[in-house]
Amino acid sequence: MMADELEERDLQKFLRDVDEIANLVQGLNSTDPAVQEKAISDTEKRLHIQEVRDDGECKTKLNRTVINSQDVATRDMETVRRDSFMSALEKDAKERAKRRKKNECLANALKEKGNDAFSKGDYATAIQLYTEGLEKQKDMQVLYTNRAQAHMKLQEYKKVINDCEWALKCNEKCIKAYFHMGKAHLALKDYSESRKSYQKILEIDPQKESLFKDCMNEVGLQERKEKEEEKALEEFQSGKYTAVSVKELLQKLNRPDQNILYYAGGIRVLTESIKDCTEQTLFRTNNGFSIISDNKVIRRGLSVAKENTAEAELSISLLILWQAVCAGNEENQRLLLTHPDVNVQLPMLLSSDVPEIQKQSLALLSLYSQTENGRSLLVRHQNLTKWLQMLIAFVSVMDDRASCAMNLLSNLIKEEKFKIQCRIKLSTSVLPLFTQLLKTVKQVNQRAITQCIGIMGDLCADIVIRLQMAENQECWQACLKLVDECCSTGNSAGYQECLFTMLGLMMNLSLESNLVIQEHAVDVSRRCLSLLGSKDGRIVTRAIGLLSHILPVSSMAVEEAVTGGVVKRMLRFLKAGGPTTCCYAIKTLAVCTQSNNQAREEVVKSDKKFDVLLKLLASENEMVVGNAAFCLSKCFEVPGAASSLLNSNVVMILLKHAGGEARKTSVKENAAVALGKLCAAEPRHILQLQELNGMAILNSSMKYVQGL
Repeated sequence: MMADELEERDLQKFLRDVDEIANLVQGLNSTDPAVQEKAISDTEKRLHIQEVRDDGECKTKLNRTVINSQDVATRDMETVRRDSFMSALEKDAKERAKRRKKNECLANALKEKGNDAFSKGDYATAIQLYTEGLEKQKDMQVLYTNRAQAHMKLQEYKKVINDCEWALKCNEKCIKAYFHMGKAHLALKDYSESRKSYQKILEIDPQKESLFKDCMNEVGLQERKEKEEEKALEEFQSGKYTAVSVKELLQKLNRPDQNILYYAGGIRVLTESIKDCTEQTLFRTNNGFSIISDNKVIRRGLSVAKENTAEAELSISLLILWQAVCAGNEENQRLLLTHPDVNVQLPMLLSSDVPEIQKQSLALLSLYSQTENGRSLLVRHQNLTKWLQMLIAFVSVMDDRASCAMNLLSNLIKEEKFKIQCRIKLSTSVLPLFTQLLKTVKQVNQRAITQCIGIMGDLCADIVIRLQMAENQECWQACLKLVDECCSTGNSAGYQECLFTMLGLMMNLSLESNLVIQEHAVDVSRRCLSLLGSKDGRIVTRAIGLLSHILPVSSMAVEEAVTGGVVKRMLRFLKAGGPTTCCYAIKTLAVCTQSNNQAREEVVKSDKKFDVLLKLLASENEMVVGNAAFCLSKCFEVPGAASSLLNSNVVMILLKHAGGEARKTSVKENAAVALGKLCAAEPRHILQLQELNGMAILNSSMKYVQGL
């Protein structure tokens, strides 16, 4: 009975093995990449288990107490048959792995050929090559996304979606698949599905927020465009006068080889018909951009426009029309800037010799610069490397063009890509022009030069631009000359505003440290000291701020500033100044006391009980606290200074900051140093320290004191 049970159990196990192996073989032959991949994985696991079992198996000893009636030959035959089957399966798996590796190489080669065809614009061939690659390896994600991109070029949007779905079966976090899928759904006007695809990108990788934002904006733009066109068609069909007029006028303008004044007059009349979004949309849907821009007479007129000519009148009319059709209409803005000729025409019109053409060009560009989408279009479709120079040149113009140009620049510098383009011509073209304008401040548009200085100061947020400006000798000389010119004009409101803005620019430039700044440090500090008596508190604050930046780079500047009475002035500002002024003033004082013994003595003499510095230790601004503690530590080196604080709570205040209340390490260190120097200079402070259980903090602070 026991032998029969054993035989039955072995048979059932063998049958289970056969079923499992049959399922594996079926999976390996599946056309579904995911099923095939799972079957390969399960096969490899099974083979591994079998190897471990074979290696660790111990031969069973014959139990001679049990009578075994099973036919030994039959059992041996079954064992051999099972082992042979497993061996064949293992061999098959290895062969499959070998073939897979070979197919992977072939698929990669076909992918590269497909990429080459794609780059040459041969999308049909690219699709064929990617398809052949997938025949070699069905679970190669990149082949699906590449083929989807080729289908997109051929406007085969449903095939794009199908390929993206297969790519996601290979890799559920494939961002390219969701991107192409979103584009395809957008092309099919399925805005909801498009948004869902783009949302998946952000869920997979939050770092793709910029891409997500651009994609969602594109969906919104396309959706608005469709609604606008539906409304425009409805109003046109209803017989609305202006809607019908737009189409009729475009048909008249489409007549070739007419007199240039015919086109100029027609464009003026057409502009008057553009009342709202409906007319803007009808202009677009009736090929208005192509009719206007592709007209040979109009194109020729734009290229030779001179003052008091028909060509100039044509150019002005066209610029006003473009403003009318693009105002508030993102799709029209896009179509205008993507037209091949506009990339050349706009810079040419902006630099025209005709003032009215310049004015209307600036108005059109300002229209774009007022929105994020408009600025993005300008940066993407225009070469802006020369625009900073072109727009700054308007500072010498005395009419509204100067302010319009500066407002346009103020908007453009919000775009990081514009700043990057500004780097290219900065040293060779922009700075020579800028420094010349600074040197002739009384001969240029006063309001515009102030705006221009502010813009250059904002551009200094870009480290590359700031480095180039800070290392420019002529730039620093021009800045100093302008400060002198502004000071010589007295209290003129315009020049005071210009001076205030210039101090801001110089503060930004002095964030760097180089030989040029060191060379001009004394001259800069002299101007700052002279401005401390200004009646304009804003100018005083910035002068102190510039001092706090410039003094650390030059010991000569520190020495001259101390001799010029900077310590007493800073203490006065610390008593009565606002938060920003105090922040700059205490830093200036810290710089002076760091290396100048006279400065320390003046602080001790002028602030005998350190009332000012002790008050600053209670500030919520940790930068102020740290600099105040630093000043105290330096002043404690003056004989008798520490003794003047015996009856104060200075120990408790410094202990609180050194013991961990401050968040910044530098503040803790400065407080610890001041505490150590206080006790070293006047040992009686140690008694109070002991009462406050602060000896451990004092001991830890000594390493800072000894390192000084």
